[in-house]
Amino acid sequence: MMKTYDEVIEYLFARLPMFTRDGSSAFKKDLHNTIELCKALGNPHHKFKSIHVAGTNGKGSTSHMLASIFSAAGYKTGLYTSPHLVDFRERIRVNGAMISQDQVIAFVNTHKELIESVEPSFFEVTVALAFDCFAKEDVDIAIVEVGLGGRLDSTNVIVPELSVITNIGMDHMNMLGNTLAEIASEKAGIMKCNVPAVVSERNETIAHIFEDKAKEMEVSLRFATDERRAVEASRTGEGLLVRVEDLSTGRIEEWEMALSGLYQQKNLLGVLTAVDVMRLRGWSIADAHVREGLQTVKARTGLQGRWQTLATDPWTICDTGHNEDGIREVVANLQQLTYNSLHIIIGAMRDKDLAHMLPQLPKDAVYYFSSPDMPRAMSSEDLQAAASDYRLSGDAYNSVLEALTAARSAYTNGDLIFVGGSTFVVAEVLKEHTSA
Repeated sequence: MMKTYDEVIEYLFARLPMFTRDGSSAFKKDLHNTIELCKALGNPHHKFKSIHVAGTNGKGSTSHMLASIFSAAGYKTGLYTSPHLVDFRERIRVNGAMISQDQVIAFVNTHKELIESVEPSFFEVTVALAFDCFAKEDVDIAIVEVGLGGRLDSTNVIVPELSVITNIGMDHMNMLGNTLAEIASEKAGIMKCNVPAVVSERNETIAHIFEDKAKEMEVSLRFATDERRAVEASRTGEGLLVRVEDLSTGRIEEWEMALSGLYQQKNLLGVLTAVDVMRLRGWSIADAHVREGLQTVKARTGLQGRWQTLATDPWTICDTGHNEDGIREVVANLQQLTYNSLHIIIGAMRDKDLAHMLPQLPKDAVYYFSSPDMPRAMSSEDLQAAASDYRLSGDAYNSVLEALTAARSAYTNGDLIFVGGSTFVVAEVLKEHTSA
């Protein structure tokens, strides 16, 4: 019997295969373990309604925005996301509050024999814990973010009210496929018979993948960009003001968001269309609830790491964009800012496609190459060597915090420090930021 939360977390981290630590070897290519766990728990995923969210980029922000909107509308709302940045309990929230340490302790102690019998991955246990929590908390709805892919992801045992797919880009090719079409097919795997689906962005090269799947599953499919377009986006302090045109009427509405990354306007279109669909399914969500949810998403759901300003002196911004499309959006955001010198603290996982990420990064920045504290991370020296091929220069550091210290030392008034390249680089800086 484990008595403390730290004991339980150490047990889960040490015993179970983890994708964030071990890479593709921890990815289970079927739903068997999740089905077995859920069956032993009384199939908790059948006891609450849900929205399922997949995509290469934007699925986390989209999930948080939807959770905030439903909470603002008065619904008791569960939220499951991954990975966590600072605290494991970030993954499982009800009305924004993280699952309690006592709930985690009780679940693992109660089901330790089951866990050791099924031999699931860390992610599979986490999904089972989330579903058990949402059922016991009797949530009105849970927003469930896919971990990786869609078709074979552990979360794909649910039959939701709505499936949402954000954008499709090149990431995790060693597991999902080497073409956009193959990756899109994996994401489309979350579609369920007669369950409506929203795709945030129409990409003509792969739209047929979703259309064919929708026809096969008798799904009502909507592409958000067929119905709306973001006319203009401008920063308002720590947020974003987006003007959105309804393409059927020409009407323009302004939406104020608490999230300031320019890429959020893409996610917004998917969120607004998802709300439209849920209204048609009988959910009571007023425009006022949507506005409140968008304006309070960070406060309501604890969202971190999305174009987040960590400090103004030294001016420090972080973002979890960590693949080709994510880095492209980071660079677009950087180009909107005015600064003297740019200091970039960067790290990467060994399985990332650096050949498509590194060429996009600014060559006039000073780089601080680092390695997150996990076996899957690429060494800072290897990253430095790869970056030199694209004329990105800087020193290699033994840890993320050493790189951060060096960047702060080199910083002068008017400069900018950016932290990114990997979710786990951002996580280590956030931990330092929250403990400071």
